[in-house]
Amino acid sequence: MARVFSDGVEVTGEWGDRYDQVLNEPSLGLLGQLERRFGARRRELLERRAERQLAFDRGRLPEFLPETREIREERWKVAPPVAALTDRRVEITGPTDRKMTINALNSGANIWLADFEDANTPRWQNMVEGQLNLRDALDRTIELTTPEGKHYEVGEEPATIVVRPRGWHLVEKHVLVDGAPVSAGLFDFAMYLSLCGRRQLELGAGPYFYLPKMESHLEARLWDDIFSDAEGSLGLEHGTVRATVLIETLPAAFEMDEILFELRDHAAGLNAGRWDYLFSIIKKLRNLGEEFVVPDRNSVTMAAPLMQAYSNLLVRTCHARGAHAIGGMAAFIPSRRDLDVNQRALAKVREDKEREARAGFDGSWVAHPDLVPLCREVFGSVLGERPNQLDRHRDDVEVSAAALLDVRSAGSARTEEGLRNNVSVGLQYLASWLAGSGAVAIFNLMEDAATAEIARSQVWQWLHNGVVLSSGAKVTRPLVEEIVAEELAKLRAGLGPEFDEARYDQACALFVQVALDDDFAEFLTVLAYALVA
Repeated sequence: MARVFSDGVEVTGEWGDRYDQVLNEPSLGLLGQLERRFGARRRELLERRAERQLAFDRGRLPEFLPETREIREERWKVAPPVAALTDRRVEITGPTDRKMTINALNSGANIWLADFEDANTPRWQNMVEGQLNLRDALDRTIELTTPEGKHYEVGEEPATIVVRPRGWHLVEKHVLVDGAPVSAGLFDFAMYLSLCGRRQLELGAGPYFYLPKMESHLEARLWDDIFSDAEGSLGLEHGTVRATVLIETLPAAFEMDEILFELRDHAAGLNAGRWDYLFSIIKKLRNLGEEFVVPDRNSVTMAAPLMQAYSNLLVRTCHARGAHAIGGMAAFIPSRRDLDVNQRALAKVREDKEREARAGFDGSWVAHPDLVPLCREVFGSVLGERPNQLDRHRDDVEVSAAALLDVRSAGSARTEEGLRNNVSVGLQYLASWLAGSGAVAIFNLMEDAATAEIARSQVWQWLHNGVVLSSGAKVTRPLVEEIVAEELAKLRAGLGPEFDEARYDQACALFVQVALDDDFAEFLTVLAYALVA
């Protein structure tokens, strides 16, 4: 039965224990207000994305905007960092299920990115109970005892919570305003701010957010207006809300200054969301031919010149504006069994974090608690007693539009192994996502939706650009379908009785659709969302 609240907000999702602590008149009233005031702008900005894509398809490449040149050239700063976000040398990411919440808070990281987005399947239960877990964490009442008798509870010095709401392109289908689904990002934001904003302030921090998938400074302006409106409605001081923006789309890389400028009273920094960034490069330039075909995704490292240009520009931009620059994800999951795999992988993680620390980043992400000490050690060796590197301005960095678009610099490897890996990882991830888990261990890596997006978009790009693999085989629909069948058979054999035939049938159909259809699906999660409750 749907529940209609006094301001006309309708909740159609199933009602569980304690859901009224999240879904109540104050929180849904704020959500309804924000949706009515800002929903049309969100939809207009999504239409603007589509218009820009048409321009890219016609050969008009992304550029530094001439109309905002003054913002890039003028001297200005964002608001000074708040105390709880001054030292961000180690940040751990993960979904908001109860066990992950406790483990992330106890990990020894400075920050926990509590993820309602790419590391989360947006099932209704996940979205509401994740909010309850965050409230319980702040109240220090959260605990968990497993069937095996292992007990979890939050320790004395937990990480600071920073919430990642869903992106502008997604809706929350279980909540309606004026008969239409609300923005998923607004839902996540409004519920958390209403439920936990003041609790965080009482604990010496505040309501902090990571903003994903933005493609322009106009989208940042929308978030800034929402923050100000919500602060006013809840009686919070202007600037209480702080946000770090993930620079994980190609258009956003050309508007870093402008994004910080729009959010300047609420800005906390920028993050190099490198896996989604690679997905965006493929997506935005997919129809422009051979020059922009990305090689095997696993061969594209941050040492590639176009990725170095992106990360160096991010550090320079942030530090010129007094904002934190946060590095990318280390997704490796240490193995308890294979010490050789551990040794090789940890060496790569160390090399990556050392590169970031030398480049001037103030901190970085890890996906597993066992990587927290390594990341802390590496950044500690550079920072010493300092909490960050905001005083390192990187005036030596000059990045051109051509450098950001130099896809050829990433290499030329196009292999059957890479194609098979894309298929296998895509199938495994989607099967898990559809089962309710958006953070998935695959081949000793913690994968989220960004990996599946890269995998399927690379298959699409190779197919539609007639790529010839190093083996001499041309990527065609029959070849991909053959590989899908073979990789599915391997998974069936490897998983044995744990193989869920119905779930993998769903995953397979979805992967083939988004990898092989003539029309490119902007986000596979939009299609997948229709398949979960």
